[in-house]
Amino acid sequence: MSSAADTLTETPLGGPTLPQERRLVTSIPGPRSQELLDRKADAVAAGVGHTAPVHAVAAGGGVIVDADGNSLIDLGSGIAVTTIGNAHPKVVAAVQAQVAQFTHTCFMIAPYDSYVSVAEALNRITPGDHAKKSALFNSGAEAVENAVKIARKYTGKQAVVAFDHGYHGRTNLTMALTAKSMPYKSGFGPFASEIYRAPLSYPYRDGLDGGLAAKKAISMIEKQVGADNLAAIIIEPIQGEGGFIVPADGFLPALVEWCRANDVVFIADEIQTGFARTGEMFASDLFGIVPDLITTAKGIAGGLPLAAVTGRAEIMDASHAGGLGGTYGGNPIACAAALAAIDVFENDGMLERAREIETILKGRLKDLQAADPRVGDVRGHGAMIAAEFVDPATGEPDAALTAAVAKASIAQGVIVLTCGTYGNVIRFLPPLSITDDLLHEGMDVVAAALAAA
Repeated sequence: MSSAADTLTETPLGGPTLPQERRLVTSIPGPRSQELLDRKADAVAAGVGHTAPVHAVAAGGGVIVDADGNSLIDLGSGIAVTTIGNAHPKVVAAVQAQVAQFTHTCFMIAPYDSYVSVAEALNRITPGDHAKKSALFNSGAEAVENAVKIARKYTGKQAVVAFDHGYHGRTNLTMALTAKSMPYKSGFGPFASEIYRAPLSYPYRDGLDGGLAAKKAISMIEKQVGADNLAAIIIEPIQGEGGFIVPADGFLPALVEWCRANDVVFIADEIQTGFARTGEMFASDLFGIVPDLITTAKGIAGGLPLAAVTGRAEIMDASHAGGLGGTYGGNPIACAAALAAIDVFENDGMLERAREIETILKGRLKDLQAADPRVGDVRGHGAMIAAEFVDPATGEPDAALTAAVAKASIAQGVIVLTCGTYGNVIRFLPPLSITDDLLHEGMDVVAAALAAA
């Protein structure tokens, strides 16, 4: 079998056959895209924003094509969703077959094979060889809500600890777990109770090794919450919206060990980090940890809405019959897509491709960092890499520079996303189907935007 990179130079590993090129026919937005944006302003609630001012009509490989004929390099993957490439042929075939068979019965009314098969696959591929069970939902936030429900039911305790810079969703409970106020929480309270926050390991800014950072977090938890009151801690192994913060070695294992010793459920939120994104199937594998519960979504189904909670069988079984579920949870079309996507993750060189992308992205960003002190930090794993922008004189976050670089990159046909509690991080989340040539061209554009900012 040829390597993933060799295959990608010929035919993208996913999506319709589109020219794999950056092509600007009009300015961004073009006239047809502007028409859609005008309609959006009239018809869609103002709170629903957008990053790229385009009217997408096709996507595949490493590009998104708009209604004006512009072809943009995709370094965002719909926020880490189209990891295997947009409209991957295996996903398309699976969805077409299922939609012709039936679209819905509600698994809680008339169960079907694909839901069970997805649960079996998740039980097999998630970290740990213990007995596991899964439940399927619609979105990452819904998975997080249910993980908290399950942990509270199992332990008989109520408190939950989340971490600085964490992002867990936009529902009431998950807004309480999320750290950043704007745009996620401001004005939407009051929030769910019995939620507490602990300090995260942030090596670039706290300078602590993993052991000391964990000791600091555990001390706060013990003093301000108390293990006897704590049902669960929830943490992204690598922060997503919070800035792609990679904790220092030893931080996560120390938290897991403390949870085991104190009958606290350890929940790994792998909604953004899961499914080959970090060069391992799950980011927990990078740190050698085995969560009690793991939440997944985003890349799970090749672009269709699906989410899951997977965990130790005895914890998952704590809920009474009827306590978990939802009308659309584990929809058969989404389950068919997930089974196809998992097949691609396991058998089509996706882990290797993510590591190849890491080498390219880190190499390019480290070169930028060496030449430009405004690039304060470069971090991440696999196809989940970030650059943090700072004032070189003070080290303070530079959100204005970050926004300017992102805006200029998009105007030149490269979609990038910003993130971070301070708004000063650009995150790179390319689909694993992107070619090396497109990846380098995209980084050329970002580098030019930084130089001009």
